[in-house]
Amino acid sequence: MRVDTGQVFKLEDYKPSEFLIPETKLTFNLHPTKTLVQAELTIRTRSGQPPNAALVLDGDELVLRSLAINGKVLDAASYTATPDRLTINELPQADTFTLSIETEVAPEHNKALSGLYRSSGNYTTQCEAEGFRRITYFLDRPDVLSVYTVRLEADSKEAPLLLSNGNLVERGPVESGALDSGRHFAVWHDPFPKPSYLFALVGGDLGSIKDSFTTASGREVELGIYVEHGKEERAAYAMAALKRSMRWDEEVFGREYDLDVFNIVAVSDFNMGAMENKGLNIFNDKYVLADEATASDADYAGIEAVIAHEYFHNWTGNRITCRDWFQLCLKEGLTVFRDHEFSADQRSRAVKRIAEVRGLRAQQFPEDQGPLAHPVRPRRYREINNFYTSTVYEKGSEVVRMIRTILGAEDFRRGMDLYFERHDGDAATIEDFLRVFEEVSGRDLSQFALWYHQAGTPSVQVAMRHDADKREVTLHLEQALAPTPSESRKRLMHIPLQFGLVGQDGRDIAVKAAGEGVEGDVIHLRKRHQTIRFTDVPERPVLSINRGFSAPIMLAMEQTAEDRMFLARHDSDLFARWQALTTLYTQALTQAYRTIRGGSTPEFAPALLALVGDTARNEALEPAYRALALSLPGEGDIAREIGQTIDPDAILAARNALVLAIAAANADDFAKIYEAMAASGPFSPDAADAGRRSLRNVLLDYLSAPAGDVKRAASRYESATNMTDRAAALAVLAHRQSGSPETVAALADFESRFRPEPLVIDKWFQIQATVPGTATVNTVRELMRHSGFSIDNPNRVRSLVGTFAAANQTAFHAADGSGYKLFADAVLEVERRNPQVAARIATAFRSWRSLEPGRQDKARQALVAISQHRDLSSDLRDIVERTLA
Repeated sequence: MRVDTGQVFKLEDYKPSEFLIPETKLTFNLHPTKTLVQAELTIRTRSGQPPNAALVLDGDELVLRSLAINGKVLDAASYTATPDRLTINELPQADTFTLSIETEVAPEHNKALSGLYRSSGNYTTQCEAEGFRRITYFLDRPDVLSVYTVRLEADSKEAPLLLSNGNLVERGPVESGALDSGRHFAVWHDPFPKPSYLFALVGGDLGSIKDSFTTASGREVELGIYVEHGKEERAAYAMAALKRSMRWDEEVFGREYDLDVFNIVAVSDFNMGAMENKGLNIFNDKYVLADEATASDADYAGIEAVIAHEYFHNWTGNRITCRDWFQLCLKEGLTVFRDHEFSADQRSRAVKRIAEVRGLRAQQFPEDQGPLAHPVRPRRYREINNFYTSTVYEKGSEVVRMIRTILGAEDFRRGMDLYFERHDGDAATIEDFLRVFEEVSGRDLSQFALWYHQAGTPSVQVAMRHDADKREVTLHLEQALAPTPSESRKRLMHIPLQFGLVGQDGRDIAVKAAGEGVEGDVIHLRKRHQTIRFTDVPERPVLSINRGFSAPIMLAMEQTAEDRMFLARHDSDLFARWQALTTLYTQALTQAYRTIRGGSTPEFAPALLALVGDTARNEALEPAYRALALSLPGEGDIAREIGQTIDPDAILAARNALVLAIAAANADDFAKIYEAMAASGPFSPDAADAGRRSLRNVLLDYLSAPAGDVKRAASRYESATNMTDRAAALAVLAHRQSGSPETVAALADFESRFRPEPLVIDKWFQIQATVPGTATVNTVRELMRHSGFSIDNPNRVRSLVGTFAAANQTAFHAADGSGYKLFADAVLEVERRNPQVAARIATAFRSWRSLEPGRQDKARQALVAISQHRDLSSDLRDIVERTLA
């Protein structure tokens, strides 16, 4: 565990390294508890002159066995070695020399799963962000690029598979004299310079599926996906997704793959979703393994997206990497944008966009509005692992999307082409990225660049007036950005807002804008107050604005319920149509919340209940869209809308009341649609079939809401032929009819049926962890003692403990503080093994100040208890102290 030093790294302090490492040769003698790593590093001074300073290399819990320069063993007085640093004071008087280092590491004992570790009998690496320094002493920073040649040696029976980055050069037995030693080797060479965080190796005994891909230029690429033996067939969908990704990147971005092989390895113990190491992607097996019996439609979609994301990093992350970790969004935000576009092309663009925005609002908006707020490009950090955040990834993607909105698709593609041409092989910056778009378009993006530099979610207020006599529409817009930690004064943003004026026939009215600020269907809001006039508008239109969620803002608009209902029925932009209905839900729920807090029973407008039914029946809308349109805002979304002195129990009560009202008003129609959506053929994970299942399962939840109505869900569970339907039915039973005999029986059956499948048992944990009510605190405590749960495995921790805190408002925020106590104890237990995972789940406390005073006090006590624990890691202390600040 890396102890917190309190050091803060600042963007303004960046300096290029005085030394470079153009070539790295590594030899690994793999052993569970005593792996020897021999590193031969070509060291070159950046200036081209003999060094005038000591060489300081990064380390982390390393044991140094030997050290030599140009083949000569160094005298102990000429260097200082600690587990965390190697300082060599006496260097040759030459601008280039060879440094040989031998270190010893213990993969079996590495529970942090960073660097080289061994789990389930396999050797694996995870080097982003700073894991390579746990393997050998190195200039472990993104702007030091090196060409790697790697020799792996291992016991032939223990690790018959030996993989690393690049192309395979040689393999064979390791001979000892005239005898076979029982060990073998493989040599891999990656001709493309890369930073150390992209290094990878895998050694073990795994099954595989193989395929090939012919690139646009006619080169044949060997593809391999490696998984646990017996699970090879479950990797077929991932392989198909990989090939679709490779072809799409050629067609849409002109990017062709560059090595002879591309390998993916799925492992069960992994801190992240996946890692884009050059030519050797290492994946959490959650994002590789799928079949209809064990994976849901959401799992299939997740596999497709993550496979694409990591493959797309080959160009946006690997061939062009980031200069320093402050530029993390340069590779992550851009690549998320690329994988979002890929998924939109593979599935439904409107449905995909709605899902993206729902996720952004659930995860990133609270981050922006709380103590952990930071810019898309942070200016300082204490622990870089804590900046793999929704702000860097998802908001970073939204910033790239806005660039395309501002420039248009053609100039955006020209800018990307120039970026690839100019910076291939570079460690680049956000300034480099923005500059190419300015050059190809002739636009000044300096104001827009504030999206990278300022934290917080902008708010925009909009009012529309129609003057029938003048046949004129006037829009008044105002932007604001609230203070965030370390940023009290904000500058005005450039906010692109796509819009339409919808006529009474449901069609957009062709408009003419008077004055600046409008280009086509985009309003460019650059001032605090901006007024725009549209002429020759004979009838009063309904304003549809921020279509497609063209800017990640909070929008407040003077608009009647009737206008919103009109948009929910007629808007040609399906995102805006969904947004209109979601806003109506939100307004109804917040009013119901206040009514319940006031001691009364809420009532809901019949027109809203009828609109929901009309949307469900509208066969012109695809089933997946209707499923999203019928899904109410989550409890966290409602809490964010309320803002302060939040009572989670009253939010749940308000939401349940609206569910019952919708179900009662539309019961007959919902039942008919439910039956009509029944599967009529074999299972397919494609978007159309997944959409039908999604709509059917949303309707099942409504139809099961009335007290005691358990038969339909129980029958659905028993007859399910795929994991999507089975897990959905189980969730309805557990959430709507907790404790019923049918629910108890279904939970027991699911656990017994899937006990050998950890990824499926994760769903079982998640379903129970999200059951509303304080009784779930004890349920989670008991499940942590279940044989299928392991505190050492990140997937198990996230599925049970992380889900409980992030997705169960009433249990985590139990008024007596029991949820906070359980979670704080679990965080500390995880932290002893894996500080990264502990820090990430601890962000669930980020909104504690918005709670009512009693809960606030108990949440603060739990945070203080964590902060006072001895020897906290830098990862967890950073999160806790920023959350308390």
